[in-house]
Amino acid sequence: MTVWSLVICLLLTGLGNILVRAEENAGAPKELYARSAVLMDADSGRVLFGKEENELRPMASTTKIMTCILALENQEEGQVVTASAYAAGRPKVKLGVRDQEKFYLKDLLYSLMLESHNDSAVVIAEGISGTVEEFAKLMNQKAKELGCMDTHFVTPNGLDESDEGGIHSTTARDLAMIMRYCIMESPCREEFLEITRTKNYQFSDVEGGRSFSCVNHNAFLDMMEGALTGKTGFTSDAGYCYVGALERDGRTFIVALLACGWPNNKSYKWKDTRKLMEYGIANYQYRDVWEDVDLPKVEVKNGVEEKTPYETELFVPVRVEEKEEIPVLLREDEGVEIKTEVEDTLTAPVREGDVAGSVRYLLDGEEIASYQIVAGEDVRERDFNWAVRWITRLALL
Repeated sequence: MTVWSLVICLLLTGLGNILVRAEENAGAPKELYARSAVLMDADSGRVLFGKEENELRPMASTTKIMTCILALENQEEGQVVTASAYAAGRPKVKLGVRDQEKFYLKDLLYSLMLESHNDSAVVIAEGISGTVEEFAKLMNQKAKELGCMDTHFVTPNGLDESDEGGIHSTTARDLAMIMRYCIMESPCREEFLEITRTKNYQFSDVEGGRSFSCVNHNAFLDMMEGALTGKTGFTSDAGYCYVGALERDGRTFIVALLACGWPNNKSYKWKDTRKLMEYGIANYQYRDVWEDVDLPKVEVKNGVEEKTPYETELFVPVRVEEKEEIPVLLREDEGVEIKTEVEDTLTAPVREGDVAGSVRYLLDGEEIASYQIVAGEDVRERDFNWAVRWITRLALL
């Protein structure tokens, strides 16, 4: 092959790869403002679309979804919390708490999620764990439990800070996973949704000396049919961030955006959120992926069939233990891989229902369902007792 032939071959190969990638990404959202973005299926946690979804970035006040859910899960009934001087000194946006001022914790959760008050976040954290540092440990522990291994919390409000563990940061995927926990898995998910969907809320300090009013600034709630919840965020390092969820026709989608523009581009996050949600709604539907599989009979060693006791080769039918629907959110061009594993032989005695293998359903290499393959009938062992009884029967005949 000449040098020019080699060059042309390489060029054509590269072009082919580009075309293949373009075909694979056909219909996917393009030209997003966010540097990191995720569209997630809330039911399964599967990432339906990602853009730099595993890149570490600061997440600003989207942090507060974790603060809120941990407070809901760990608060005492009617808990009263006291503002510290440290909390009162937090920068804007803030409620304006005063040192030693007392509040009902449940009231501050509305301040936290509707107005995104940074001082309220600290009062909540100190009320739950004693100090911000101890609350951050609780946040990081929960993140690990949820499988968010690329997340590190330093503050309960999302202000740009760092400690010996690194900077306050997450990934778009992890942020979506945390929101998934808040709305799908937490025992306090209903309370979380109630707070974050509230339009207006009024409360006072415990003594009744001062009154406060909160307004929900999550524009997404009125932007799309089925909008469930969401949380905005902004710092100079993080840029505009957002995480929100939508339910439509039995499907629940989560969008997480990090570094989605800087001033004066507040609207970018809403444009990206709408684009990703509309992509999910238009392209993903639930499909039952259950399939009946052909299963071979399995040889049974040292088994015996009463009607044909001289037969040395014996096989037992097998079946899938249970059959049920497997609803999976899929694009029209997507499907699942079915892997069947059946034992080559079984050893008598075999009881109906004994495990003989498995059927596994895989999506993008991840197992989404599995079922045992079991023996369909009993097979007796050809042992000494059987032999004695058989010889006795023959003698009597």
